[in-house]
Amino acid sequence: MGKKRRRVEIYDTTLRDGTQAQGVWLSLEDKLMIAERLDAAGIDYIEGGYPLSNPKDKAFFEEIRQRRLRHAKVAAFGMTRRKGSTPERDEGMRSLLASQAPVIAIVGKSWGLHVRDVLRTSLKENLKMIADSVGMMTRAGRQTIFDAEHFFDGYRDNPTYAMKTLTAAAQAGATCLVLCDTNGGSLPSHVGQVVEEVARRFPQAKLGIHCHNDSDLGVANSLAAVAAGARHVQGTINGIGERCGNADLVSLVANLVLKCGYDCLREGDLERLTELSRFVYEVANLQLRDNQPYVGLAAFAHKGGMHVHAVRRNTATYEHIDPAAVGNQRRVLISELAGASSVAIKADRKFKIDQDRAVQRKVLQAIQNMENQGYQFEAAEASFELLVRKTLGGKWYRRFWDLDHYRCVILQTADRRPSSEAIVKLVMDGKPFHTVSEGDGPVNALDGALRKALRERHPSLDQLRLVDYKVRVVNPRAGTAARVRVVIEFHDEVCGYFGTVGVDENIIHASWRALTDAIEYKLLNESEKRT
Repeated sequence: MGKKRRRVEIYDTTLRDGTQAQGVWLSLEDKLMIAERLDAAGIDYIEGGYPLSNPKDKAFFEEIRQRRLRHAKVAAFGMTRRKGSTPERDEGMRSLLASQAPVIAIVGKSWGLHVRDVLRTSLKENLKMIADSVGMMTRAGRQTIFDAEHFFDGYRDNPTYAMKTLTAAAQAGATCLVLCDTNGGSLPSHVGQVVEEVARRFPQAKLGIHCHNDSDLGVANSLAAVAAGARHVQGTINGIGERCGNADLVSLVANLVLKCGYDCLREGDLERLTELSRFVYEVANLQLRDNQPYVGLAAFAHKGGMHVHAVRRNTATYEHIDPAAVGNQRRVLISELAGASSVAIKADRKFKIDQDRAVQRKVLQAIQNMENQGYQFEAAEASFELLVRKTLGGKWYRRFWDLDHYRCVILQTADRRPSSEAIVKLVMDGKPFHTVSEGDGPVNALDGALRKALRERHPSLDQLRLVDYKVRVVNPRAGTAARVRVVIEFHDEVCGYFGTVGVDENIIHASWRALTDAIEYKLLNESEKRT
């Protein structure tokens, strides 16, 4: 039998700490959907929020009880009782119990600075507040986690008092003592030393770590804590959170499992990591971070010809893990830096041109010529695929329509907002389709008119959704006559996420090229899947 892997609990606080990030807002239904995904991904604890803070968090705990989570335990977050009161009279304490959450996370001050300047009470009273609050929850039969806020700063200032806060919580029945780097300013060396000392002082206690990312060390500090004895890790999906964010659970879990040999998720759940990361981005209406380790679109992307050539022979030359281990995939980026090998790898999975050097060179020459005009295909894999299809011809490419013309009109009057109208005339099988659509802008109107013309024959286009739209000036010295590059990212149920690109001096025509590439890409791949 193999050696048993050491267990580290994963505690997610995306639904509370994550929502404190600038630009993040989650509806009740959003929070419930994310909670279900976290549960399906094997996360141990899901912190739903602070039930006293707002009606939505209170409603979350009522609704989540109806969802029947299969693995995760739901935790309610709250602060210690108010100074000079009792937990029974404290509204916050009562709201935690009323949430019926099986796990309660109590946050208490461990830094004298906060006790004096924020709570404005005595160090002794703060210890009583911790003990009373944790004790009330444990007597009620709730699993109670104590979050020692600002612990590393508090330990640096007064280690004796910081330890006393942990003692108060432990003696009151806390099942886990979580050391928080709330300001995110600690270094891994300090975190490791402090956790080792706490582990010596509390040999029977389960220790946890909660790090913020203000020094870009949230993940590193969490790993240092685990190496020093922590067996409970807190963070958020994609590291979203207040200020610079929290420790990113995506990278943390991948590192703990793949690099450190810990048992964090159930068998097979690690492969859902990329899907979970992108789902949270989508629901939170945030842009995917391409260079995010493990799960980003660029995490296993190769651009330089020498790198691509090496990966083709042995993937370990430029990849630290198999992308499939976390549900991601290898990408070969096409640019003027690429060689024929890059084209072969990029296109070979679908088009089998590995042995056809003439086709490889022809595609590469077309890429280099287009990039000289301002095209870039790194974020526009769908446009690259269409280029290969058109080069190969035959069964690989067919036209779905011919353009007769399109026209955009923008009307601006003194007393109303500008309105946009697009007219598109296509010819399909010799039959004209003439459509008109209004939109919030000319690109939106063009998109609407194009879809309206195609919808009767291709109703699945309703599933194609624009996710992001970027414009970049290619030759800025030309001023307002400069050529622009438009990159559009789409999502579709059949094709997943993909990007297209268009370049022209006219921003509308550049957008048209990117829009039509997306529709052609979808329809071609969809028709092949049916056959």
